[in-house]
Amino acid sequence: MKIPRSTSSRLLALLPATALAAGLLAGCSDDTAPDAGSSASASASVDATEQVAENLSEFSYPGEDGKTALELLQEKDPDAQVQGEGENAYVTAIRGREADPATEFWGLYVDDELAQVGAGSLETEDGQTITWKLEEIEQ
Repeated sequence: MKIPRSTSSRLLALLPATALAAGLLAGCSDDTAPDAGSSASASASVDATEQVAENLSEFSYPGEDGKTALELLQEKDPDAQVQGEGENAYVTAIRGREADPATEFWGLYVDDELAQVGAGSLETEDGQTITWKLEEIEQ
């Protein structure tokens, strides 16, 4: 013979199962915010791309035999802004960070040495480090 449970005892029996289900759902949420160890930081109200562009002052990549610094830049950052072409190319923005033409420019370095030619002329080599640095124009 079965003894009917009271309504309150049924609710108490469901409480742990409900709490467990809520906890599991919270743990499976699609939270895309970067963790504290992430190299890119962004606030909830600012797009991560905007945050990177705002703070970017240096951008590096490895050289490759047979490719120019400009070709590699355009591979690593397809949205890089360039005025002119080839030997006459002048980089004006990298990763969304535009140099202020009145006060800044993107300087090109190879292994921490200022390049002696432009990005479209600089043939890179395996093992080199190509770095673009946002620099101030000396007045």
